[in-house]
Amino acid sequence: MQKIREQTKENLKPKADGFSEALVRGLAVINAFGSGQPSMTLSEVASKLALPRATVRRTLLTLVHLGYMRSEGRLFSLRPAILKLATAYLGSDPVSTIMQPVCEELSMEMGTTCSVAVLDGWEAVMIAYASSRGSYSMAREGIGLRLPALSSAVGRVLISGLTEEQRAELLDYKQVESLTPFTVTIRDHLHLRLMDVLKEGYALVDQEAELGFRSLAVPLYRHDGQVVAALNVGLRIELATLEEMKQRFLPRLKEIALSIQGHLL
Repeated sequence: MQKIREQTKENLKPKADGFSEALVRGLAVINAFGSGQPSMTLSEVASKLALPRATVRRTLLTLVHLGYMRSEGRLFSLRPAILKLATAYLGSDPVSTIMQPVCEELSMEMGTTCSVAVLDGWEAVMIAYASSRGSYSMAREGIGLRLPALSSAVGRVLISGLTEEQRAELLDYKQVESLTPFTVTIRDHLHLRLMDVLKEGYALVDQEAELGFRSLAVPLYRHDGQVVAALNVGLRIELATLEEMKQRFLPRLKEIALSIQGHLL
């Protein structure tokens, strides 16, 4: 909760002329709800975000009026209409539009979860996702899932596509949280991992973001050679060794990435 409060305070700092604090507060209230807290009272939201009750009350009632949130007694929760915000992005993003059917086909072909992610700050965000019947997927799965960029295969691929200066800035500024006993948190070690991705053209991460789960990702390039997303497959560790993942999945992922490069703008 402390992390959410600090992020909210940081976001409320004016960044430029025309900055709207009301909009920032509205988005903060929306993002306060999730799988851990799908319903909250006004007091709980205000406490979570460290915002005045009066401000949160106006925001919640406005969202109810617009149909994005419901009010049942003292509890507030998001309504399905909130998905319009995500749909607007997914429908306008050519990468998501092109890669969703690709993920579905690859998931069935390989018997794994398959996803595509883009970089958003220090996180990798899934914008396309598919899971074959019976395949293992992470507890919090699907489009919109956020993973720590430095501890995930998709994230390391995306970070490797940044400039050297941008990579150094991220490594210097972001302290990596130890999510599992296998999470790499030392800056120099992470730098070496990113250099390996640049050299080899893929990232293979073993149980760093979640115990029992490993994933393999390759970059997706647009026509000018810029990395715009990462294509990923993931599965339980007992289903394939690290070497088997490279042999079974890597050639196919690279083939797909090459075949669609001319279609990504």
